[in-house]
Amino acid sequence: MHSNNPENLLFLTGKLAEKSLHKVLSELQTKSQSNPKTPQFKYRVQQIGVSVAALMTPELIARRLKETGDANKVIVPGLCLGDLTALEAKYGVPVERGPDDLKDLPQYFGHAGVTPDLSQYKVQIFAEIVDAPYLSVEAIVQKAQAYQTQGANVIDLGCLPAVPFLHLADAVKALKALDFKVSVDSLNTDDLLAAGHAGADYLLSLTEKTLWIADEVAATPVLIPAKPHSMPSLYRAIEACIKRNKAFIADAILDPIHFGLTNSIVRYQKLRKKYPDIQIMMGIGNLTELTDADTTGINALLFGMISELNINAVLATSVSPHAINAIAEADIARRIMHAAKQDDRLPRGYSNGLLGLHDRRPFTYTVEEIKEIAAMIKDPSFRIQVSEQGLHIYNRDGLYEALEPFALYPHLKVDDDASHAFYLGVELARAQIAWQLKKRYVQDQELTWGVPTQTTDIGDKNSHREASLKEKQARKTSKKDKPIKYDF
Repeated sequence: MHSNNPENLLFLTGKLAEKSLHKVLSELQTKSQSNPKTPQFKYRVQQIGVSVAALMTPELIARRLKETGDANKVIVPGLCLGDLTALEAKYGVPVERGPDDLKDLPQYFGHAGVTPDLSQYKVQIFAEIVDAPYLSVEAIVQKAQAYQTQGANVIDLGCLPAVPFLHLADAVKALKALDFKVSVDSLNTDDLLAAGHAGADYLLSLTEKTLWIADEVAATPVLIPAKPHSMPSLYRAIEACIKRNKAFIADAILDPIHFGLTNSIVRYQKLRKKYPDIQIMMGIGNLTELTDADTTGINALLFGMISELNINAVLATSVSPHAINAIAEADIARRIMHAAKQDDRLPRGYSNGLLGLHDRRPFTYTVEEIKEIAAMIKDPSFRIQVSEQGLHIYNRDGLYEALEPFALYPHLKVDDDASHAFYLGVELARAQIAWQLKKRYVQDQELTWGVPTQTTDIGDKNSHREASLKEKQARKTSKKDKPIKYDF
């Protein structure tokens, strides 16, 4: 949509969304014409005879849409599933999905139809296996593979004080054989030497007193102060590595809240100001693990500071149950902050990966708009929507509103249809949660929770219906075959 010539777009839709789509596009085009920075476009809307736009499939579109006229691009609803390449071949123009909700079209056009590029980042994630001494080599490899899937670049083997790690060298070799980058974190010089000789890429954490280890092995040392908060000792270790032309990473140590957090952030700022070009690491587990708060926001804020300070690596952990997604969140956070920094923009509109509990635009339809749609319904199937005022469920027999799903039950009349009642219970519960948390609700779609969102097998969603139909058929057959009892 960056062309100087206005694009000619054909929007495909269903009966219920047609009027709303016309309204949104008309308003969008008016704004576009008054703003030279916004892509210009012409449009045509074609309703292809389905009630709900999300029920469209590429096969149905191919049957019902004979030609695309002078359109040079076709936009189908975002919830239209299936491969669109056959449609592009049939019509000879690009066919692309719009947003899931037509009310998101302004944002869609604002990004010129292009998803933000989150493929780039600069921060390396060291993911620590904190209980490595207690795990077998096989278990260490398994956990390393899981962390790598979540975005880890380096697997860190954490050693524990006074706990023997007799298979440390074997664990390092096993990981290196699988092409992992490996670091080992220990205060024991014997562990560090063994790890270095086994092929570890990084050693955490050396001080000016243990820096001699870096001369014995090829591993890159991660330097820390010899005493807590002693920046002069860290500076001396840094200067020693610079003098020897030895690669290193420096870590000023991030402290937990009420145990020096603010001062530790200042230390990182001073470290970067003193050494503008060195590699710096920040261990973020002291905040994510040791604070009873959702890690999504903590990671967002930390990686904002990490981006501003040009910090090159983080040591992340995923131990506490509430921090189970901390590594995956670190991955999306570093990408968001990198993209925003490259664009010289605020970190907004790049991804919903760190929006776990809330959405930026939860309620896209007003009560009046929902009433307007409900008035068009001519069939008995229930539709569910959520507005700022609460839950709305409607079919041809009426529109009902409530804040509590139980209040809607008397209106549903599904007493003799267990499957339908079960389905409506699930959907209304999701709708209530969405309303309570101010999240986006779309009927028949899972609620999204940012990074931890898990997709489920759609087969499970339909199996209850099939089982219910079989049960009802069995009851009918049973009644039909039951012998008539006569009272004499």
